[in-house]
Amino acid sequence: MPKYSTGVHMPKRQDLFWRLAGILGKFILDVIGHTCRHRFLDPHGAQDVMATKRFISAFWHSRILMPAFLHQQWDGAIMVSASKDGEIIARIIVEQGNEPIRGSSKKGGKRALTLLAEKLKERTRPGVIIPDGPQGPRRKVRPGIIQLAKETGYPIVPITYSAKRAKVFGSWDRFMLPWPFTETTVVWGRPLTVNPDGGDGDDAVAREALEREMNRITDWADRVYGRSLP
Repeated sequence: MPKYSTGVHMPKRQDLFWRLAGILGKFILDVIGHTCRHRFLDPHGAQDVMATKRFISAFWHSRILMPAFLHQQWDGAIMVSASKDGEIIARIIVEQGNEPIRGSSKKGGKRALTLLAEKLKERTRPGVIIPDGPQGPRRKVRPGIIQLAKETGYPIVPITYSAKRAKVFGSWDRFMLPWPFTETTVVWGRPLTVNPDGGDGDDAVAREALEREMNRITDWADRVYGRSLP
């Protein structure tokens, strides 16, 4: 299991609480993931790219659960918010056999992005960034993931899902929680390669292309179940 440190001294009792929260969170995620019936759609051969473990996975904040379930034991390096709310996600990631890198666009983002790039260069392993997290704007790609792709040379692989029966929360991201034993449709989008020598204009084009593709496959997955989220 990957080592994990918050970087801040934490009393043993508090650390134990968060570790137990991570174990419980992984258990709940596994119950949902293992009991659901999954349909997988990969029209652009994204899983061939993923088999190399040299890629960056991207999914919207609202569609975390199934990608998180499917990315277990990948030895991935995953950017997670440095906020208190991100602690439980970080602990779940550790229990899943991946490594959380703490930081976001509003807190420690540049340092975390540099560290994430270094982690991906140390050995062959995938990276993960949620490009509209942790507080939005919803379904809008922030520039960090494009910068990471430029620094590593890794392609970005979009992934999303929808579920036949799910609770959609009224939060900023419209978070989706599938019910156990329901059907899900998981969709991988077209992998995107970013020009490592591109300027600001090229980066903007790449951001727009990734955003369109992530929204396209998310809307596609939702339409399978007659769902349309604003």
